[in-house]
Amino acid sequence: VQLQASGGGSVQAGGSLRLSCAASGGTVSRYNVAWFRQAPGKEREFVAAWRRSGGYTYYADSVKGRFTISRDNAKNTVALQMNSLKPEDTAVYYCACGASTILSQTRSPRGYHYWGQGTQVTVSS
Repeated sequence: VQLQASGGGSVQAGGSLRLSCAASGGTVSRYNVAWFRQAPGKEREFVAAWRRSGGYTYYADSVKGRFTISRDNAKNTVALQMNSLKPEDTAVYYCACGASTILSQTRSPRGYHYWGQGTQVTVSS
């Protein structure tokens, strides 16, 4: 599966961005999908996920209530709607998908086999 992330950019605090992740070579509805982010000098961290089994969504506490993950099966894409952005949301955002059946791996990069190239999000104060 190849993933192509897009939609990043620069925005002022309080603004919104919508990231999109287009999949090819596979169907996203068959996988768990997630977004991670990595700021300079920091480890990659979990942002949001959608699990195939049950259709449950998961969010990092830092983005809960502001970010929403969604899928469009017809377009074979995954989106991340980001509202009320803060300077601490600045990072490179990566989409990922995988087939792990281990629930505890939902928030871990180890649970995902395929990764997009990343898209930069910069939030200024």
